[in-house]
Amino acid sequence: MEVEDLKFLKAHTTRRAKITVPGPFTMSQQAQNDYYKSDEEAAMDYAEAVNEEIQDLFAAGADVVQIDEPYMQARPEKARQYGLKALNRALEGITGTTCVHICFGYAAIIHERPSGYSFLPELAQCRCNQISIETAQANLDCAVLRELPGKQILLGTIDLSDMNVEQPEAVAARIRRALPFVAPEHIIVSTDCGMKYLPREVAFGKLRALVKGAEIMRQEVQRA
Repeated sequence: MEVEDLKFLKAHTTRRAKITVPGPFTMSQQAQNDYYKSDEEAAMDYAEAVNEEIQDLFAAGADVVQIDEPYMQARPEKARQYGLKALNRALEGITGTTCVHICFGYAAIIHERPSGYSFLPELAQCRCNQISIETAQANLDCAVLRELPGKQILLGTIDLSDMNVEQPEAVAARIRRALPFVAPEHIIVSTDCGMKYLPREVAFGKLRALVKGAEIMRQEVQRA
């Protein structure tokens, strides 16, 4: 299914194409297990299927494939037991640019955010090139990003719980607080999570603010 979505996307743009797939750990936590001896065994089989899907997506021309793993945050103890193992199995043999997204859930559904992740430094050991996190709504303490050396960070700087469009300087401030812990060249400015619950005009306004906020910080870094 994702391959067909990717083909549709590439038929309508000349820009780089990124597509997402659900992660094996998250799928194992959402499914009822009536067959496998353990949830870990199920997760590893999901990982094999995800691996095949990722290979097909890169073969079809994807530039980046993102694996969504919100349940690693929601169920950190199980994630420590076998979540990282399943994620790395899904990425085995993959040579294209990959990203893992870990978040606190859609803002329209999950309203309260903790100030820190319960499962994040562990992703330093994952095979993904990039890690996508949210910092805006949670007002995240970005010091944890020191624990992810060598990874590119997709820095969530758009609060999806707020229907008001951010000012570009607010986005710049959210980028700025990550800079003591991540080199600027390792930061890719992004949104906290998906924008499916936002009206189109609000989503578009927030994306414009994101671009302008990134421009502010790019100029600031170049002057430094």
